[in-house]
Amino acid sequence: MAALNISTDPPVAGPAAAGPQAGSAGPAGPGRLTALEWLFLTLTVLGWAAFVVTLGKDTSWDFRNYHWYIPYALLNDRLGFDVAVAHQASYYNPLLDVPFYWLATHTSSWFAIGVLGCVQALNVVPLYILARQALTISNPRIAAAVIALMGMTGALTLSLLGTTYYDNVLSLFMLSGIAILVVWRKTLAEGSLLATAAIAALAGLVCGSAVGLKLPEAPFAIGFAAALLVVGGSPKHIATRVIAGGIAGAIGFALFAGYWMWKMEVLTGNPLFPYFNQYFQSPLALPEPYRDARFLPDGFWDAVILPWRFTVNWAVADDLPFRDMRVFVAYATTIAALLLALFRLKARDPVLEPRAGRIIVAFAGVSFAVWIAIFAIYRYIVGLEMLAPLVIVAAVGMMPFSLRTRLGIIGVLFLAALVYGRSDYLDRAPLGDPYVQADIPPIPRPDHSMVLMTGNAPLGYLAPLLPHQIPILRIDGWMVQPQDGTRMTREMMARVDAVLKNKGDLYLIADAYDMGRAHDALAQYHLTIRWLECRVFESNLTGVYRFCPLMASPIKPETGKPETGKP
Repeated sequence: MAALNISTDPPVAGPAAAGPQAGSAGPAGPGRLTALEWLFLTLTVLGWAAFVVTLGKDTSWDFRNYHWYIPYALLNDRLGFDVAVAHQASYYNPLLDVPFYWLATHTSSWFAIGVLGCVQALNVVPLYILARQALTISNPRIAAAVIALMGMTGALTLSLLGTTYYDNVLSLFMLSGIAILVVWRKTLAEGSLLATAAIAALAGLVCGSAVGLKLPEAPFAIGFAAALLVVGGSPKHIATRVIAGGIAGAIGFALFAGYWMWKMEVLTGNPLFPYFNQYFQSPLALPEPYRDARFLPDGFWDAVILPWRFTVNWAVADDLPFRDMRVFVAYATTIAALLLALFRLKARDPVLEPRAGRIIVAFAGVSFAVWIAIFAIYRYIVGLEMLAPLVIVAAVGMMPFSLRTRLGIIGVLFLAALVYGRSDYLDRAPLGDPYVQADIPPIPRPDHSMVLMTGNAPLGYLAPLLPHQIPILRIDGWMVQPQDGTRMTREMMARVDAVLKNKGDLYLIADAYDMGRAHDALAQYHLTIRWLECRVFESNLTGVYRFCPLMASPIKPETGKPETGKP
């Protein structure tokens, strides 16, 4: 089996140089993997998928809140029929959630989880290709495999396996887009403008699609633009790359987000509903941003030290526990390497080919800076956690030390990261079918009934278990409260009144330990709980809930005082 040569020197004549050379990073050509490499990647993906199956079902708060509900709502045309069942997330773009929902409702749970695990494990492919095509050592396959596996063993990378947060699915898009730039960097800088445009457009389409599927991927789009700029070449090549990549990125975004944003605009008056409603002014919600700003740094220096802070205390950057130093080490070594380079102190033989190194570091650095400015939620940069080992290699590899010293430093840092890291796997439930089960009491008149939800608990995953003809309104939660004065609340009050006037049946589903809040919210709708008829039920995932019939409160409309039964 021939060794893989990834040198960026011009190819030499002979059998090793056979194959297309345009855009090649070396004689092996882009994407040409040996049988041993294919075996490594295949076994890694299958091994990761098998591990995911052993973990069981995701029972995270987000899954129970919206990852199961919004694809159900889309496929059953419940938008506008239900209201705020999953709080703000009721109005997220559901396209990313549809494939797993369809698999989990049409196949066995182990198969659905296994497919999800395979997709998440596929991140190893662009990680390996990036390292293999960028390393300058003579036989980079083993080193590339080590770097790729380091990327796959980050704390949150492991914790998110088998979950439906999908940050580790969209990372596959972004890493693939950057891998395209690294593999074809020579053509992008020196090839024909047509080939340059085509390659940049392909990479831009992949990255733009990720942002369309989930808006928190936006920092990576800015990082991708920075990567396009640093590839090098003439001003014509730079302009061609940026224009082609930008147009294709916009097309990818529109392909996956355009329909949903249009639908939100028509339904609510805000294409990003309910976010940034202080600008869009939809009357259905308050004129507030509705975004999670809890983790944003407080000022410049707080932002500068944020990587250190979340390395020693995960709670400053996420709700999900983790312990990992990869991102901080990549951050610190990159700054150190750049400072040394300012004084012309850098290696003559960097471990990564310089152009490839620039692409990778520019993408990671700019993405990270934008992320700190607008989100600072660590889960959103799990892709950078995966890429961090390669960034460390790039940074340490350009420092002014001997090659042996640099490789030794990289080895020590990798070992330290493995020892320091800790993955706190999220709660899981045993596999079994159907995927979601709950013993919700039967509703005798579903055609004349409505279900109300209250509180902040995640209840959306229960909605598909109810008869489909029953509308579900969350009258109280993170997004709406009975006294918020929004049009959404007024419309829900009108719908509840209509059910009462037509002698329909109203029911409550709420967390069993949050009934005080349920009582107070229902009182604002002039409803009361028929306590003696309440039933407690559980699901196969987690949680204890109450299902209660409701009735109109005995309030005299003209006085607002309870009926006494006296003349």
